[in-house]
Amino acid sequence: MSKNILVISTGLRAGSNSEVLADSFIAGAESADNHVEKITLRDKTIAFCKGCLACQKTKKCVIKDDAVEIADKMCHADVIVFATPIYYYEMSGQMKTLLDRANSLFVRDYSFRDIYMLTTAAENEEHVPEKAISGLNGWIDCFEHAKLADSVFAGGVGSAGDIVNHPMLQKTYDMGAAV
Repeated sequence: MSKNILVISTGLRAGSNSEVLADSFIAGAESADNHVEKITLRDKTIAFCKGCLACQKTKKCVIKDDAVEIADKMCHADVIVFATPIYYYEMSGQMKTLLDRANSLFVRDYSFRDIYMLTTAAENEEHVPEKAISGLNGWIDCFEHAKLADSVFAGGVGSAGDIVNHPMLQKTYDMGAAV
């Protein structure tokens, strides 16, 4: 059965290593006849959450920027995939800001069940993505029907293009095809 998949690339560099990883997931998901939409945050305006909690009553954020449309797309996706570079052993700041701004989803009838996380970093040790995954799990914990389905970490990729021929590209493709 075809799924509606939303891939959110949070790296700000065009053609970043995390975006290449996202594109590999997309290619796999599309090969399995899923509908996939990709959003990149590099050209989006996303302000910080004000903590006013108006979204808990209105089901929409009062701040009028790109986060409102992205949250709507997140709400209607069956699967959400986040691709982020790891900075200082954590998800990108723009990804965290988007998660905060998606607070309106908590009171909505959201469709997503499976969440995937694709990470890249210059460092190559296994523990590098742990805090980023923990941060995303903190967000997922607020949605009782959702779970972290899987994650991929491609380490040793600091400069743009370092990910070419990385073994995690195939793993990410396969993960996308299996969704």
